[in-house]
Amino acid sequence: MPEHSDVTPDRLRTVLGHFASGLTVITAATDRGPAGFTCQSFSSLSLDPALVTFSPARTSSTWPLLRAAGTFTVNILPAEHRHLAAQFARSGADKFAGVDHSPSPLGNPVLDRALAWVDCELHQEYDGGDHTIVVAAVRALSARLDAEPLLFFKGGYYAGVQSRSGLLESVA
Repeated sequence: MPEHSDVTPDRLRTVLGHFASGLTVITAATDRGPAGFTCQSFSSLSLDPALVTFSPARTSSTWPLLRAAGTFTVNILPAEHRHLAAQFARSGADKFAGVDHSPSPLGNPVLDRALAWVDCELHQEYDGGDHTIVVAAVRALSARLDAEPLLFFKGGYYAGVQSRSGLLESVA
């Protein structure tokens, strides 16, 4: 394998795009009403204590609202919610327009028919370059058993279902 040392932002995005990830919408009830943003950099961090992590961009205008709220819900998206991944990724729009949701135990929006949701309290933040690394304490959670995940891979959306060949099928 040839050695490549050209670590540019574009090359990094291209190469790391080969790592498939799920998609989430992180939501909170804020002083300005419900707020949320699409985030693919979500992961479990610790089982004991129960911690998760995600990394919003420093340029996010939504993360400061969620930070101020102190609690938020990570909505893990099912394949049928591809449109919500795009809707909550937009800036300056009413992201909740036409979006059905109900309150979590902490009072944050849980998107109807989310694959799973995790209610969190802000635990800690760390510098992550052009992103912030958020560590959150899990306070409540739930999951559906009747849906497949929405995945992001090589810059496109994929349904989390197996085809006969064993490969993921694109829904882009």
